[in-house]
Amino acid sequence: MKIIKNITLFVFLFSSLFFFSCTGSQRADEGSAGVQVSNLLTNNDFLNDDSSGNLTEDLSEPLHSASGSSYINIVAVGDNLVHHPIFEASLVDDGTYSFHYIFDHIRDYIIPADIAFINQETIFGNETLGYSGYPRFSTPSEMGTAVIAAGFNILNFANNHALDRGEEGIRSSIAYIENYEDVFYLGIHRSREERDTRQVILEINDVKIGFLAYSFSTNGIPFPAGRSFLVSLIDRDIMRAEINAIRPNCDFLIVSMHWGDEYALNYNRRQEDLAHFLAELQVDLVIGHHPHVLQPMDIIDRPDGDQMPVFYSLGNFLSSHARTTKEALLGGIMYVRLAVSNVSGTPEINIEDIGLIPIITHFDVNRNNFGIYPLHDYTDDLASLHWRRLSMGGDPDMNVDFFENMAMEMFGPVLVQRNIFQD
Repeated sequence: MKIIKNITLFVFLFSSLFFFSCTGSQRADEGSAGVQVSNLLTNNDFLNDDSSGNLTEDLSEPLHSASGSSYINIVAVGDNLVHHPIFEASLVDDGTYSFHYIFDHIRDYIIPADIAFINQETIFGNETLGYSGYPRFSTPSEMGTAVIAAGFNILNFANNHALDRGEEGIRSSIAYIENYEDVFYLGIHRSREERDTRQVILEINDVKIGFLAYSFSTNGIPFPAGRSFLVSLIDRDIMRAEINAIRPNCDFLIVSMHWGDEYALNYNRRQEDLAHFLAELQVDLVIGHHPHVLQPMDIIDRPDGDQMPVFYSLGNFLSSHARTTKEALLGGIMYVRLAVSNVSGTPEINIEDIGLIPIITHFDVNRNNFGIYPLHDYTDDLASLHWRRLSMGGDPDMNVDFFENMAMEMFGPVLVQRNIFQD
């Protein structure tokens, strides 16, 4: 695991009365940094604003940062969805599990980042809770060990499977994450006080980056009586209060949203409305997930003149999905590079680069040999061995061209990237 230096978790304590009566403030009034989107995103002309939401047009100029800038690299992936075949294939002789091999081909895209976000779709269980796949997941904590070793340091649990094993599953997940000093969890809470007072803010290169996370549902599983604080759900009044509370304390605010329609290759009106709601509250970046397939990225103008990129869905990171639609095998690594200059004593933040690295989940006909590959390193030889190619009567479209065309049609040549950490 990469040890990330100069990162501090700030836990700001507020009384419940102050927290929920906070009406927020404009960053300019607070004297905090403005966030500008560089030449890449200075206007939306390069976006193809057709009904598909595709981003296809190229840039007129390359990007160059101002001299003296420091950089913050942020990556994010979608659903780490640990179906039963995945941990069944990862059982070792001593009765424990080892998932490290799954990430062998992807670590170089995660470890160099300053911030690496993952939607941990399934809770980390324990021997008492037992382990299970769909429909109520409980994942061996060894998956957490492998995810963190692969470089992830922000794990989101605000999703529709957060209550799959009730309150004990949430407590088990938090207890596991707390074994790691520089790894943080989002979207689940052990108490009302924790929900009301804990703020996740990382400080990197003198820039404070805050996080919040919300889910549309817990799959109909009710909260225990009086325990609605356990999972952060989408509720505009609560979201407004929490965003207004954290906004003055951070220079750059990222919100994770578990939303959308499963297997839909475009975002719906509710997602779009919520994205505009977040832009009005001066959120700087939205990371979306849940549909299990990629959805387009968009840039929304904020009322204060800044702009907010929103990745509506990063698709699956890991799963054994394939029976419903092979599109669920294609996910993406979001990449955002912040350039930070501090000439006047106040950080000026520019989104200098932004894009997506397509990835694909591989597993063979026996649902073994799981692995996540950058699409540009995946081959037709590997595709010919994929479960999807060899099962269900065969699928001749299970090939690299299919997925390359899908990624390019959705994101275009500007946003589709390779390994941004290589020279």
